[in-house]
Amino acid sequence: MKFANGKVSEVQIAYIGGGSMYWAKNLIADLALDEELSGTVRLYDVDYAKAKMNEKLGNSVSDYAETKSRWTYHAYETLQEALTGCDFVFISILPGTFAEMHIDVHEPEQYGIYQPVGDTTGPGGLVRALRSIPMYVEFAEAIERWAPDAWVFNYTNPMTLCTRTLYEIFPKIKAFGCCHEIFGTQNLLIRMLRDMEGIEGVQRDDIRVNVLGINHFTWLNQATYQNMDLFPLYRRFVDKYYEEGFEHNKDAWKTNTYTAANRVKFDLFRRYGLIAAAGDRHLAEFMPPWYVKDPETVQAWKFGLTTVPSRVAKQADAESFYRKLVSGQTKLPLKASGEEEVRQLKGLIGLQTFVTNVNLPNVGQMQGVPLGAVVETNAVFSGNSLRPVHAGALPVDVNNLVLRHVLNQETILQAALNRDKSLAFRAFVQDPLVAIDVNEAEALFASMLSKTKTYLKGWDI
Repeated sequence: MKFANGKVSEVQIAYIGGGSMYWAKNLIADLALDEELSGTVRLYDVDYAKAKMNEKLGNSVSDYAETKSRWTYHAYETLQEALTGCDFVFISILPGTFAEMHIDVHEPEQYGIYQPVGDTTGPGGLVRALRSIPMYVEFAEAIERWAPDAWVFNYTNPMTLCTRTLYEIFPKIKAFGCCHEIFGTQNLLIRMLRDMEGIEGVQRDDIRVNVLGINHFTWLNQATYQNMDLFPLYRRFVDKYYEEGFEHNKDAWKTNTYTAANRVKFDLFRRYGLIAAAGDRHLAEFMPPWYVKDPETVQAWKFGLTTVPSRVAKQADAESFYRKLVSGQTKLPLKASGEEEVRQLKGLIGLQTFVTNVNLPNVGQMQGVPLGAVVETNAVFSGNSLRPVHAGALPVDVNNLVLRHVLNQETILQAALNRDKSLAFRAFVQDPLVAIDVNEAEALFASMLSKTKTYLKGWDI
């Protein structure tokens, strides 16, 4: 990297999963809109042709009148080429195909287990982890060999276990997991201030929060706006909208299964006194099947079950749009994605200091959770440094909910690393959504493993 006049050039970013049609275009737009950074994005993907498409798309953006910085995009056929000499590594992959995702999400439905997402916890999330961990073992080994000093940004779910695997294999890695779920809760608090107090113009950075938990099962025990404690107001807000829910666009949950009316979040606040700080679809999966007993229960709580066929249809639409982008029929809209990767880059480079939530191994920032387990709390980004903020401890009852998943994730990690089917099942059956007869659980587990065995090399399946 080179520094001159407050700007940094020749930043080298390796992007594993660089053939993405979703996150890649967000990254291209975010980088193009920033005036202080420029450099090269090295695209690597198991599908080289898709990485080449993003090479073409990324380079075409340099010609846009509204582009503020110049980035060169280059697709590479090997991890070694992409990683060697890089300063930063982004990892955003799909561990498997939609066929495997279909098994993750829909196979458990035969046993009455419903998952709104199926990528983090529950039977689907745990089996997805078994596929993901071997891939992340390879990434960690490659980074240790070819880019040991690079900062690594992980965006892949299951976030906790992917990040945890990187550290298990390469303990000195400088990696962290990035998730925007907290941002959604901060935005809900902004809308609460407008609705309850008529306060306009609040920005997300104005909402200060203390974050504790694990990815997609995070909690706030403090939230302030200009030194105003938001908890009393949130309690009144919950009481006002508990039954009907509260959405940015009313009843959007009925047609868009990626949205929710926040009723699960409101119910958890009433029960535990903390603000659950993830989307309802994720939160529901970490609890016993209170909110996902059956599709009718899901509907009563005003969120949706995101089916894999709907994801396939969404992918087809994305492919159609992407072809138009790459062919030049249409231009990539240059608008900020709402992600924080550019701010994080600038923080680590030393251009600014700021605090945001990330997933890191526990070194004491969160009490009541084993050291080394990956937790989600705030952390300070500053020149070549990422320091977790001391978050304290969750109340015993809430920590009990979180700790069950922490220990289950650690069990799945060891099962994946040791190809131990028996250990993996013990974690599987311990998940609170697997509230079925143990013999049925064994049958479900065996079926799901058999249908994803292509990714489980060396397992006795």
